[in-house]
Amino acid sequence: MKGNFKNIIALSIVPQILFIKWISHYPNLIERYYSDNLYNYISKFFRFLFGWIPFSIGDILYAILIILAIRYVFVKRKYIWDNKLIFLRNILFVLAVAYFTFHISWGLNYYREPIASKLNITENHDKEDLLDFVTLLISKTNEAQVAITNDSTKMVKNPYLNKVIFKKTIEGYARLKKIHPFLKYEQPSTKESLFSIGLSYMGYGGYLNPFTNEAQVNSLVPNFRFPVIAGHEMGHQIGYSAENETNLIGYLVTLNNDDRYFKYSAYAYALNYCLRDIKRNDKEAFEKLLLQINPGVKKNYQELAAFWKQYENVTEPIFKAIFSSFLKANNQKDGIESYSRVVLLLVSYHQKHPL
Repeated sequence: MKGNFKNIIALSIVPQILFIKWISHYPNLIERYYSDNLYNYISKFFRFLFGWIPFSIGDILYAILIILAIRYVFVKRKYIWDNKLIFLRNILFVLAVAYFTFHISWGLNYYREPIASKLNITENHDKEDLLDFVTLLISKTNEAQVAITNDSTKMVKNPYLNKVIFKKTIEGYARLKKIHPFLKYEQPSTKESLFSIGLSYMGYGGYLNPFTNEAQVNSLVPNFRFPVIAGHEMGHQIGYSAENETNLIGYLVTLNNDDRYFKYSAYAYALNYCLRDIKRNDKEAFEKLLLQINPGVKKNYQELAAFWKQYENVTEPIFKAIFSSFLKANNQKDGIESYSRVVLLLVSYHQKHPL
């Protein structure tokens, strides 16, 4: 590839960044022409292309690219040292191509209209409304746990294999579409990540590969939590990038499932986030609410905490800080804390659609 062409592509990253900054002020345009139109065709094409393959093509591509990059730096180390400007140009070239591909294949969804506008709700910050909702949610979670175990002290053990959970999640989307047609899910491409051990050490339950549109789920996560994570990642596939919004979608698609294990997973998931929010702001109220939760439900939470604890390491905060910075750079000002903002949506949603 000729040097001048590489120079042009490398320098194109500047106008690309400026364009994204400009278009981000027009979410209605992104919603109309990208999220509801162009993205649908792009995402369905890639899910059709890779969805039938039982393993993750995206994970393999990432692994190959990492190996090639390390090999290039090692083999060409002397050339790189002697030609620093050319090496810098080559890095900018790769970044410019990746930046363009990321935004055209999925990333522009970060700047679409909020899901709250389509649901006709607004984020609810009222403390009393949250406490009322959590009280009801505790009751629902306890009831679901006892209905499965017939014993308030036993934790729920989801009996399904991950592949069955993927299938049932798709069924949940079919039911959710009847309530909210814009949340329809077509052309499945959801897989267990080949990097599940690595994801566990980084503290992640899954991710969407924006270049292959495969939803990757950490296969090691305890099964009682797995359905909501699968629903969350599939929510990214249908064009929602904000983490609080896909948290809501993951919860709704799991809740709107006939299966009792799925309903329990949804209730326990929402309750977990709400309790964490209350604990940050009112520890006394948190302690009182905690007393109302069945021991079996608490054991599931302990199971989840123990799972993440066994993978704790010195690099996890670094990876989370990097991801938080990535989110902030992509229109999520709260970074990794944006996951927790699902609480505001949950309260508002269930005021309009009671449990």
